[in-house]
Amino acid sequence: MPAPQPVIRISPNPPIFDLPIFVAIEKGLFAEAGLDVRHVASYSDHDTSEREVLKRQKEALFERGKADAFNVCEWGGIDRLERGEGRGRIAALRPAIAAQAILSFDPAIQTPRDLANVPIGINEFTGSHFVTVQTIEGAIGKDAVKLEHIGAPETRLRKLREGVVRAAALMEPWISLGLKQGAHIVALSFYRGAEVVSPELAEAQREAFFTAIDKAVDLINADFGAYAHYLTDATEGALSPEELARNYGHFVRYNHAQRYDAQLFGHAYGWMQERGYSKGTNSHDSLVVS
Repeated sequence: MPAPQPVIRISPNPPIFDLPIFVAIEKGLFAEAGLDVRHVASYSDHDTSEREVLKRQKEALFERGKADAFNVCEWGGIDRLERGEGRGRIAALRPAIAAQAILSFDPAIQTPRDLANVPIGINEFTGSHFVTVQTIEGAIGKDAVKLEHIGAPETRLRKLREGVVRAAALMEPWISLGLKQGAHIVALSFYRGAEVVSPELAEAQREAFFTAIDKAVDLINADFGAYAHYLTDATEGALSPEELARNYGHFVRYNHAQRYDAQLFGHAYGWMQERGYSKGTNSHDSLVVS
């Protein structure tokens, strides 16, 4: 009998960020690489309003040892490792290069300068939080940046539409859906995220995982429309895969995973320290796979 394939258990993230994993599973690319990769749960947004980030689904599964890997925004990866029990390391920057766009239905809010002292709906300590700060603080100053923790992106869009907040930070498919519903973009920035892995994963397993992921990225770039349904399923028919595919490249694109070198880490870590998001007690060598 053939030897069993090593299992890598993935703690789920929104499909926009996990799309290469879905495609690699669908197309058997992990199996070709000698791995058995599976999500240990379905993505759930029910707990993303949780203020304690280690109690959110993907972090809790990883911290309890029920998952071997997950991805989160770059700054969030550093944050989770510093908050946690030291189980993980950042192995790479994830393939998803996503826009975090600040949307509004309010005609009085047209540019970043109009956001001074306006609460912006975000999910604390995720890309919507960190990217929003980076995007607008240069225009209005740190003291005028006001954030309101709401939770999941679909909840942020709903609260925005209901007028609970005048602006909200969103990624796909919620950018495209918001635009379809009449919102407009006030500001936008692209960012990558961190692939956090358990140190128990051998180097050969990590490299096989990223080789399969990179092949999935090539398939996505060759025909994004064939896989757009993974993202639009969450909208429950409000946005079609064809509508999202027309915006591919505008608000999300995919590239091969990028190794997280000391210079990139140092820039992100220094920025976090300056704003009080980290005490700066760690280093590249203590948080990143060597």
